[in-house]
Formats: sequence, structure tokens, C-alpha cells
Amino acid sequence: MIVDCGAYEQGRRVADVSLDKIGEMLARESAFVWLRLFEPDEALMQRVRQQFGLHELATEDALRARQRPKLETYGDALFVVFHNAQLVKDALLFGETYLFVGRRYVVTVRHGASPSFDPVRARCEANPGQLAKGPGCVLYAVSDFVVDSYMPVVDRMEDQLAAIEEAVFVRGRRRRTTQELYAIKRNLTRLRRAVFPLADIFSHLLRSAHPLIDEEARPYYRDVADHVLRIRERTDLMREMLDAALHVNLALVTIAQNDVTKKLAGWAALLAVPTLVASFYGMNFKHMPELEWSYGYPAVITMIIAVCILLYRKLKRAGWL
Repeated sequence: MIVDCGAYEQGRRVADVSLDKIGEMLARESAFVWLRLFEPDEALMQRVRQQFGLHELATEDALRARQRPKLETYGDALFVVFHNAQLVKDALLFGETYLFVGRRYVVTVRHGASPSFDPVRARCEANPGQLAKGPGCVLYAVSDFVVDSYMPVVDRMEDQLAAIEEAVFVRGRRRRTTQELYAIKRNLTRLRRAVFPLADIFSHLLRSAHPLIDEEARPYYRDVADHVLRIRERTDLMREMLDAALHVNLALVTIAQNDVTKKLAGWAALLAVPTLVASFYGMNFKHMPELEWSYGYPAVITMIIAVCILLYRKLKRAGWL
């Protein structure tokens, strides 16, 4: 459950810290601690809350998970919730990340399909000048990592949508195409729920005068906010394209059903002609003039064929056959 716990001072990792020694490290004015957890249990979260002095409501949210993306302030500390998205063998999986950020600590808690923050740690440690600014640098790095992870997902969904749009006009795949469109729409809805609240989060971070967000860090947060807006615009465009593709596909299905109905009606009209004539002869009337006429049977057959040919040509010209 404890992935990693390290102490940083002047932008460099100075020690690996056990949970019981965190309080001693926090007492050092120039150091901060970064603790990374994955699906911790209640006992561990209680120990973490006591060591860092975290708010009980925030630790409860991080323990139970299933929270919406949000930003909350508890005194000088920030509590941020992100939803992660990643592709695993073409399957879109979602997880959650919870960040507790204080003046001398960062605690990250991951749940579900949330990628490891090892690349984030390596990126921060490779830039001691930025890391020396404290936990605010880690908050930016984690935020940037989460937002950038949406990009491959959006790219993949756009490719899938482009391929399905071509299949919309292919006969024989309309039912499967509808299922694929609804699958993309479901994933897009979940992605939008993860992305849309982030604009408010970064807007609040940029507007507020929080001590963890200094003036030098604001351009970096604006860059992340710009990425969020770009993703929102792309998801909005995909939603409109999905709605249009669904309407076109359903319209094509309706047209195909109408074509089948017209063909059935046309053939029924052709079969009605000989059926109607034959029904008269099945009434067993004795006084029917053509019964005594030697050319009566060929004449009736010829008339039926002529009427059927004429009707067929009219229905064919009208597009019913």
C-alpha cells in the first residue's frame, strides 16, 4: 500500500523515510516529504492522517474513493481529486488520484486503474531547481501528468470515430455500427466527467493567492489549464460528431426498412393480379361466357401476364422493385 516515501531538501532527495519517522522530517524547516500510497486501508490512512495532520473529511474521501474531481482547501493545505484515464489493450479504464498538499508534504493516494507516478518523480528529481520550490512543484507535475494522460485516449477515440463514420454507409454493418457508436459515446461521457471539472480547479488555483502557488509557478499551471481547454474542445466536437453519426445511421436503417417494405408491397401487388382473376374462376359459376370460348383460357393467361408486366414496369420506374 505504501509505494514510496522520500524526503526532499533543496530540490534533492535526501532520504527514504518510514511512516514513523515522518514527524521528525517534517520538523526540518527546509525539507518536505512526498508519500505515495495505492489503495490504502483504513488503519494506514489513520496513521497517515495523524502524521501529517490531514483533515478527517479529506482522508475519508481518499479512503472510500468514488469522488468527483474537485479542489478543496483546509487551512493552508490543498486537497485535490483527479480521475485518471488510460488505454489498456484498447480498453478504456478509469482510476482516481487524491492529493494532499501542504507546506512541507505531498501525499498521493491512487485507486483503480491509475498509472504509477514513477515518471513524475523522475521528472521532478531531474529538475532540482523546480523541485526546490517545494510541494507546489509536485502538485503541478502530477496535474500535468494526469492531464497529458488524456491525450492518447482522445486521439484513440477520434480514430475510432473516424473509422466508424466510414462504416455508417456500408450495408450489412448498421447494427454493429450502432453498437460501436454507443460504446464510444459511453466512454466519451465518462471522459467528459473526468475532464470538465478540471477547468474550475485550475481556474481557482490561478485566481487564488495560495502560498503553495507562487508567481513563478502560475505560467506552468496556465499551461496545464490550456491543455484542459483543448481536451474539452475536442470532446465537445466528438460529441457533436457522435450525435450526427448516430442520427445518420438510424436514418439509414429507417430508409433500408422502408425500401424492404416497398419491395414487399410491390411484389404483393403483382401477386394480387393473378390471385384476383383466379378467385373468379374458383366460384364455380355456370354461366360465364368465356368458359365456352375455345380461346378463353389463353386469353385470360395473356391478360394476366400483360397486366403484371405493365404493373411491374410502373413499380420499377417508381423505385418500389
